[in-house]
Amino acid sequence: MADKYPRRDPSRPSSSAGRGRAVPGHPLSRDRRPPAPGRPLPPGERFLTPGATGTRRAIEHRSAVPLVFLYGLPRWILPVALVILLLVGLAVPDWRGGVAVLPVLFFVVWLAYLSWPSLGNGARLLRAGVVVFLLALLAERFGLLF
Repeated sequence: MADKYPRRDPSRPSSSAGRGRAVPGHPLSRDRRPPAPGRPLPPGERFLTPGATGTRRAIEHRSAVPLVFLYGLPRWILPVALVILLLVGLAVPDWRGGVAVLPVLFFVVWLAYLSWPSLGNGARLLRAGVVVFLLALLAERFGLLF
C-alpha cells in the first residue's frame, strides 16, 4: 500500500523550485509534511510569550492551531465575516443582534488577550475601548441597559 504522503526523491528537483525560499514546517505541527500551499508563516513571529506560565501558557498553546488555520485562510474572509456580524448586531435591535455580536466579542477578546504582553499603552487602551463598546452593545441588545 502506498504512503499517503510519499517521500520526495532528493535527486529530483522540487516542483516549487524558483518560487522563492522554502519554508520549514512549523515546530508545533504534529506531522512533518511540507506546508500546504498558501501564505507561509511570517519569519521571526512567535506564538508563545517567553516565560509564560499557567493560564496564559495553556491558552497560547491551545490558540496556536486556530491561529495557523486562520492565517491560512484568504485575507479577506475573516474581516468580511466580522464586519457582517457587527453590522447585523448594530441593525437588529433585539436579542438576535446580540447573538450576532457574540462571535465578534469573543474574537476581539481572544486576540487582545494573546497580544496584550507585546502592546504599548495606546494599543491596550484601544483594545479595551473596543471590548467595552462591544459589551455595551451586547448588553443593550439583550435588554440589560436602557
